[in-house]
Amino acid sequence: MPSLSPSWSEGSYQDVFDMEKMVGSLQLQVTGRPQMSGGAAVQAASSAASGSPNATHENNEKDALIYQDGQLVSGSFEALVQHLVPTSTYYPDRTYIFAFLLSSRLFVKPHALFQQVCQVCTFQQNLYNENATKESLGKFGPHCIQLLSEWTEMFPYDFRDERMMKQLKDLTQRIVKIFPEMRKDVGIIMHNLLAKLAGLHKYEELLTRINQEVAHRLLNIMPTTDIYEVCSSPAVLAQQLTHIEMERLSMIGSEEFVQAFAKENDIEVCYQDVKKTNNLEAYVQWFNRLSYFVATEICMHLKKRNRVRMIEYFVDVAKECTNIGNFNSLMAIIAGMNMNPIQRLKKTWAKVNRDKFEILEHQMNPSNNFMNYRSSLKAALWRAQGAAEDRERIVIPFFSLFVKDMYFLNEGCQNKSGDGYVNFEKFWQLAKQITDFIAWKQVECPFDKHPPVLNYLLTNPVFSENSLALASFECEPPENSYEKTRYKQLKEQAGL
Repeated sequence: MPSLSPSWSEGSYQDVFDMEKMVGSLQLQVTGRPQMSGGAAVQAASSAASGSPNATHENNEKDALIYQDGQLVSGSFEALVQHLVPTSTYYPDRTYIFAFLLSSRLFVKPHALFQQVCQVCTFQQNLYNENATKESLGKFGPHCIQLLSEWTEMFPYDFRDERMMKQLKDLTQRIVKIFPEMRKDVGIIMHNLLAKLAGLHKYEELLTRINQEVAHRLLNIMPTTDIYEVCSSPAVLAQQLTHIEMERLSMIGSEEFVQAFAKENDIEVCYQDVKKTNNLEAYVQWFNRLSYFVATEICMHLKKRNRVRMIEYFVDVAKECTNIGNFNSLMAIIAGMNMNPIQRLKKTWAKVNRDKFEILEHQMNPSNNFMNYRSSLKAALWRAQGAAEDRERIVIPFFSLFVKDMYFLNEGCQNKSGDGYVNFEKFWQLAKQITDFIAWKQVECPFDKHPPVLNYLLTNPVFSENSLALASFECEPPENSYEKTRYKQLKEQAGL
């Protein structure tokens, strides 16, 4: 996986952008337990597991579920699976279904869990019996189909696994044989699931074509056109960036966050064959591309007045992103302008009106755990909740920070309590965070598309780190011995 962190002039930003530590290998060392709103509840879970008088137990052995003040806080994995499976008189709460299916993959492969659920349904309801009837099964048939509908709706990407799809077809066929009136419902489930998987396949093909186009252009001469000539309106460019952000955000599966936090231990071995985080990583890579895109567009101009124009243009674009609620593009633009090859252009920055840029930097300042940004995000969420139009409902978070928050939540809570029970309070907390994410990604982008602008943003070549540094020295000569040595090395590497 390529480097996912641009070079920042302020080292305090760097930790947030080092996404290789959070996506894929996740080697970041956590030195302390983070403060979380659910911390007291997590402690309550531990008390419950250790026999707190406030805890309620269902049975005492491996089938135990433990409640604290009416909230499920822990239990054996077997009991949690049983709690998921419906009967003729029982159906699990939707919030429980989501929380359990989301985080259960920390313990078991999705296809293995699905197989276990199918077996419980089959044997518990005696579906193998040819004499099974609707009268004997009661509402089990509709309940089972509803659970399958919930699973395929919440986590459709699980069913890219052929084992999952085969098990789904087998179980639905058994149900339809006894409940023929459910055939239409099963058809709707399969239609919606296949449509979602087809959409994912189409999206992946689009990304492949974009990458191929970028590679093709890199083999040719760099174009002389810049983004200002393609789109002179900062507002329009911010809208096109929002289109890209929302499309890529919408394709991330909720389960990818949990799968990204897999560690190389016995648990990871259990489900490494379905550890898919491609869409999450593609979104992170888009952030990096946009940062390097901004820096490239500035450094490609040898004339100082053109560089000044580009910096002020991107500042205006970033401001428009703020007004829209597109914080990810906002931070990517700030990241690009804070790269060392851009920051060292002192003669250029001397001509720039820095007031607006400094306001944006203040808003996204990393101090106090990005306190200013978090306040802006809360304001955007408040606006979105009462919005009447889609343009007011847009909330695109600073994604690297969102993933980092998820990472610390995952690391700050144990998967199991001391007695070996699953810490379900952690499941609730993860589910709450992802529920917010789902709301953000379901908003439709209301702006008109401008294909030439989108194509330029997605496929125009950007400088590599070394090429960017070399271009910077071409714009403004090196000023000290370190820069002179660096410039000489870059020219030698480039064969100049």
